[in-house]
Amino acid sequence: MSNQSEYAYHIEGGQPIVGEIKCLGAKNFVTKAMVAALLGDTPTVLTNVPPIGDVDITIEMLTSIGVNVQRTASNTLTIDPSTMNLSRVPTPHSGSNRIPILLLGALLHRFEKVSVPVVGGCKIGTRSVDYHLGAIEQFGGRVEDTDGGYIASRERPLKGTHIKLPYPSVGATETCLFAGVLAEGRTIISNAAIEPEILELITMLRAMGAIIFTSSGRDIRIEGVKQLNGTSMQVLGDRIEAASWACLACASDGDITVHGIRPDTLGNFLAYFQQVGGGVELAGPNSIRFFRKDALRPTIIETDVYPGFSTDWQQPFAILLTQANGISIIHETVYESRFGYLKALDKLGARTQLTTYCLGGTTCRYREMSHEHSAIILGPTPLMATDQPITIPDLRAGLAYVIAAAITEGTSIVTGIHYLERGYGNIVPRLAAMNLKIERVNVS
Repeated sequence: MSNQSEYAYHIEGGQPIVGEIKCLGAKNFVTKAMVAALLGDTPTVLTNVPPIGDVDITIEMLTSIGVNVQRTASNTLTIDPSTMNLSRVPTPHSGSNRIPILLLGALLHRFEKVSVPVVGGCKIGTRSVDYHLGAIEQFGGRVEDTDGGYIASRERPLKGTHIKLPYPSVGATETCLFAGVLAEGRTIISNAAIEPEILELITMLRAMGAIIFTSSGRDIRIEGVKQLNGTSMQVLGDRIEAASWACLACASDGDITVHGIRPDTLGNFLAYFQQVGGGVELAGPNSIRFFRKDALRPTIIETDVYPGFSTDWQQPFAILLTQANGISIIHETVYESRFGYLKALDKLGARTQLTTYCLGGTTCRYREMSHEHSAIILGPTPLMATDQPITIPDLRAGLAYVIAAAITEGTSIVTGIHYLERGYGNIVPRLAAMNLKIERVNVS
């Protein structure tokens, strides 16, 4: 993956953003689907694959262990795991996202010993892999934590088990699915994550021949099978991206129609969006028009696991709340250090305050702790560009900064865009196709 840290966005804001945009395939699904493809004995074809950095990194990881990956210009990936011949992931960039830990459970079916690099990703709080490692051990594997990463081994095939997750972690649920589908016997995952991307992954694994039952609660039952085959799967639209374009439309007093998104995957976002004054109109089976319907009102948001308000929605929504008339509150219950991006917003003219108190009623893991995980936002505040660049601290805050720059009077410089481009593709041409004046420039 090329080094993009010397590039920046120049954004001239202050005008309503109007137009149409197509949602790319979901980052939170596509890389997991690429790992799932390793469980099959025959090739898997993925379509609607987004042109993002995390896909490039995952391709490097897979090819480094012998997997044959073919990519076409039509955003299609063909993944053939039959050529896989290495159990050690050596790719230099593989420690920069969260995929390596998922490879442990998938590769242990094929190899008796697997090693992956240190797990990376955005610095948004503690993202422990204990749930993953504990799950692998329950399936009968052994895990060693080394300076260079994690080594998992087994003496016999993995065996089904009953895993009770302490928290409905998306990643840990995925590890359990990968380990359970080819394990001997029955696996029960209690308190599993049920995000749309998890249910889509289950659909893909079923298409490969896995036997997976879901319940009305958070239990998933897997009857292990001896073999899986490849399949063909279209990557669903990115619900995090779609919500971000909705916030851009409403915050700028614009009008954006988003294509390529299933409305059902947005869940409670639509309710909160309408509550603050946003307008929603279904423009087709997979298209939604977003606009500002009423004067913007303040609200209280508490992030939570699905079907709650996604933690990845709160950053663009915070930009929208800076334009609402009154005091709004965001209570973050998923990650404890997710509000670092607000400092840059305050420099643009936003008025925010962080507190360690739980400003909400949702059960929170960080109650009575010292983490600043609640934010108070006072609006409306006009945002004004400064001479200093806005530096992106993590992937999801990155698109929020682009939205902030789009509604800011003057020209803003957004740096650290390599974080953003890990998860969002073709940002400049897609936004320029509407009426945002944005360019990607070399600042080295």
